[in-house]
Amino acid sequence: MVAWGLWIPVWMKASWFKRQGYKKADRDGLRVLLWKPFSEDALTPRWIRQKKTPELIPGSVTVTAFINGWCPAQNLVYERAKRAAASFTDKVLFREIDTFDRQVLLEWGIADALFIDMKQVSTGPPPSYEKIRRLIAKRVRRLR
Repeated sequence: MVAWGLWIPVWMKASWFKRQGYKKADRDGLRVLLWKPFSEDALTPRWIRQKKTPELIPGSVTVTAFINGWCPAQNLVYERAKRAAASFTDKVLFREIDTFDRQVLLEWGIADALFIDMKQVSTGPPPSYEKIRRLIAKRVRRLR
């Protein structure tokens, strides 16, 4: 049985799972993968690691949203980013990468994320529409 938690003492604390008998299997930044093997031959699970970063498109700001639909918080981030990007008309290109498709997930190694140009935006807790719009505006000003 596998679960994931966060190393920091906020939401989905990995320490809670450890108290329930789970063992750390892998860690990626703040995310911790924990497991309880129920057979001797069980293979230790590992996180899927990021393999690619969205590329820059010369002459525009690229907002790339990775989404698979399972996380309500990331769904909010996606909608806010899409709306913010649309407010800049022709200067901003919005790209959606649907990681519900397992092949796409494995190609990128990213399940849910938001990038403005090649820089990943922290999405926990979900940034407001205003914050995302400000981050995009900052990049748009640099285009000039």
